[in-house]
Amino acid sequence: MVSPSAPAATRAAPSGAVVHNGAVLEVAGVVTRFGKTTIHDGVSFTVGRGEILAIIGGSGTGKSVLLREIIGLLRPTAGAIRLLGTDVWAASAAELTAVRTRFGMMFQDGALFSSLTVAENVATPLAEHAAVPPRLLEPLVRLRIAMAGLPPDAGAKMPSELSGGMRKRAAIARALALEPEVLFLDEPTSGLDPITARAFDGLLRVLCDDLGLTVVVVTHDLDTLLGIVDRVIVLARGKVLTDGPVRAVMALDDPWVQSYFSVRRMINDEGEVTNGV
Repeated sequence: MVSPSAPAATRAAPSGAVVHNGAVLEVAGVVTRFGKTTIHDGVSFTVGRGEILAIIGGSGTGKSVLLREIIGLLRPTAGAIRLLGTDVWAASAAELTAVRTRFGMMFQDGALFSSLTVAENVATPLAEHAAVPPRLLEPLVRLRIAMAGLPPDAGAKMPSELSGGMRKRAAIARALALEPEVLFLDEPTSGLDPITARAFDGLLRVLCDDLGLTVVVVTHDLDTLLGIVDRVIVLARGKVLTDGPVRAVMALDDPWVQSYFSVRRMINDEGEVTNGV
């Protein structure tokens, strides 16, 4: 159930269907079971265009599973998912292929092809899904690499030659290859030092603001939540526990939420967040 703190345009209808004017993503009543274990038991929410939405929750709440269901890699047991106007699990193969050219996905480990250079990794979606003239392929790849904040010489390097932060940026460059409308990211700052992680957050915020991207991110990084996220969804006990701005979610009287934000709970009158330790 979507909490009253969610945007006014986002409501769960009595039938369980989600209504959102101009929604990029609609998740309605998703149920996920693995054997006798229920992971999701009626998850519903929407995402509007241009938002950075974070999905958080304890271990086993199915955050990464939900991402895979949204992008068509894992079929939920029940429920409906509409991404960019396409019913993901009722679409034909051709329809699903078409919608996949409109979003980018960055997995937790980056999932770069280890046998290809960075430039070749970025070029792969263009070669598979876009009729790019050969003379334009190299300039497009260079542009995507630059948009991800990588130096020009990064294109010739193998993933194994890059630092962790640079590999994440290379994965973003590949995710941006087809000029997506939506970016999905699974723990994008995991394994990064704080300075590199904050630089990565800054990149996401710039991409969202300058390109009008919608971003859905699974994260445990409190600084990401407090620094760049517009809305937070908390998964717990198989459902959406709460959905709203970070400050509203932090104030929720729930033991897990209070424990999660316990080190970052001092917010002054100007809205600045200071360490509560």
